[in-house]
Amino acid sequence: MFELEQLVVYPSQGVGKVERIESQEIGGTVAEFYIVRILSNNVTLMVPVMNAINVGLRAVCDNDAGLKIFECLKDRSDFTGYTGQNWNRRYREYSEKLKSGDLQDVAYVLKELFLIGNDKELSFGERRLLEQAMGLVSMELSFAMNRDQDEIKEMINALFVDVLEKQEEDES
Repeated sequence: MFELEQLVVYPSQGVGKVERIESQEIGGTVAEFYIVRILSNNVTLMVPVMNAINVGLRAVCDNDAGLKIFECLKDRSDFTGYTGQNWNRRYREYSEKLKSGDLQDVAYVLKELFLIGNDKELSFGERRLLEQAMGLVSMELSFAMNRDQDEIKEMINALFVDVLEKQEEDES
């Protein structure tokens, strides 16, 4: 059970805060809901308490888990390179990982798209997924590690500075 004022992560939306826990009657049955305000866009979500885990609501990771995410982003041993796989298939696969709410999966998408962008120009959809993954990872890590989100983004970008420099060369 989550507590009032607790920071939580809602899949594909990002970090939010539990503002209230309300009871509402729906179809003759009383149910409890977490009222969660997403911090990046001020959207308010009602998440049934009984279904919170099933929809992927979870606590923000801790500092140690954040450090492990940075280690995963640095590790390129699992990247096999751009395989020419249909971007549409990749897009669907990555979209599913972002919706999973699992920080490890979201970080995987972020790393893959950075590295694929080293081999070829990303499609518009892939660039959007990259931005979404960067936002989700950087926001959660900023709370987990008690740092500014922009600082976390800079730290992530520093891990891929070789990729970013190549992309800039290709564009000019």
